[in-house]
Amino acid sequence: MINLIEAFENTVELYPDKLAVLDANSEFTFSALKVKSGILSFYINQKIGVINSPVAIYLPKSNDCLTAFIATLYSGNCYVPLDTKNPVSRITSIIEVLEPSCIITNNENISKLTKTELDHSIINIDEINFAEPIDPVENYKNCIDTDPAYIMHTSGSTGIPKGVVITHKSIFDYTNWLIDTFNISENEKIGNQAPFVFDNSTLDIYLMMFTGASLYLIADQFFTFPIELVKYLNAHEINFIFWVPTALVNVANMNALKDQNLKSLRKVLFCGEVMPTKHLNYWINNLGKDVLYANLYGPTEITDACAFYIIDRKFEDDDVLPIGKPCRNTDILILNNKNEACMTAEQGELCVRGTSLASGYYKNFDKTNAAFVQNPLNKNYPEIIYRTGDIVYLNENEEIMFVGRKDFQIKHMGYRIELGEIEHIILQTFNNIYTCVLYDPTFNEIIVIYEAKEEISLKTFRLRLKEPLPNYMMPKKFIRIDSLPKNASGKIDRNLLKKTYTP
Repeated sequence: MINLIEAFENTVELYPDKLAVLDANSEFTFSALKVKSGILSFYINQKIGVINSPVAIYLPKSNDCLTAFIATLYSGNCYVPLDTKNPVSRITSIIEVLEPSCIITNNENISKLTKTELDHSIINIDEINFAEPIDPVENYKNCIDTDPAYIMHTSGSTGIPKGVVITHKSIFDYTNWLIDTFNISENEKIGNQAPFVFDNSTLDIYLMMFTGASLYLIADQFFTFPIELVKYLNAHEINFIFWVPTALVNVANMNALKDQNLKSLRKVLFCGEVMPTKHLNYWINNLGKDVLYANLYGPTEITDACAFYIIDRKFEDDDVLPIGKPCRNTDILILNNKNEACMTAEQGELCVRGTSLASGYYKNFDKTNAAFVQNPLNKNYPEIIYRTGDIVYLNENEEIMFVGRKDFQIKHMGYRIELGEIEHIILQTFNNIYTCVLYDPTFNEIIVIYEAKEEISLKTFRLRLKEPLPNYMMPKKFIRIDSLPKNASGKIDRNLLKKTYTP
């Protein structure tokens, strides 16, 4: 198979009456999802009549949003999720660069699009009669595996988000690896946390489409109330989750597993942030021995994940988890400042080569050429690698260890410091706390923003951190807030905190 719809068609044939996806308002079987997607694909084709063009999806995470993704693929085009929670200015900047062939939205969100004051070709999904039988278009048969399947936007240094172009081939490579590595079948009940504008959702969506697994779109409000979240997992017998660590940490901090046993949960995967070992141990200690845990690593530009580590030994609370080894058909290079391969224990930048690489950034050749570069270790023929900007090293077990971002590294009092290391130490030293460590270059201060039920005195912080932290790494300020803000991906919104506390 070379096209994602071919895989979906095969699944529909095998499991037509099985639950495909469930949200707060409706549920679709695989055959119903195909029918609805097929009808919508007819209207997309009628509106634009081309292939390999971006179709923007301006809908909240829902069954309708997923339908629009699949319909776009049926039409031979690539879908572009837009966050309905984003400010109009951000949506405007994305649309101006993207110039989508059309935008799919609904009654609730169409008025927001008018505020962009741009000329859109719009399909209102609420105005379509899905009871009218229409055969799906088959333009997807004209596409090849290097054609784009979706464009996912990430933050750009200029303030304009970068559109990462991911192909059918890359998704096949990633999804088939997932199926084989984690033994995924039609029996999986996947509890989705990732917003559809975040690349972690790629795993949830395509495991459903490829295997016949059932996908449960958990409403955002459940992640604000961890005890209710656990009840949801139990009620629906969820046996597989792939969440950002923040969601797992919140459950641990609220001790939400104390009185509720997640009897069905068998696979817990996480990605997108550093997973605090202390909080992982809470899950391990409360769920028992029959649960698989895996730490996945990767930026959007390599189709969600390029490295993984299945937890296979005991870690102390103050240990750091490996990000492990490369995924199948992926190679990871660790390069020093001279573009040479690092030795064991030598820190360098993690770079990736393989089928999983994105095609580049949509309509941004300068940024593409800066990040997707010739492999400096290959002097014989053209070979592209992606430079992640992440600092890592190989430990004595030949496992990749994450150190931090290049841009999380600061120079303070003459020392080079990883802010992530300070966060890690605080999390291991204090219970029921969650932190974000910032640096204010104007006043040369390290600042801790922390989430906790009660304020911790400055004296207590300094006394308890005096031993694990050297003087030059000791934060100057500790600021308690009720809740650390989250971005669209469910991770800590560091940019918002920087703007608020280091203006």
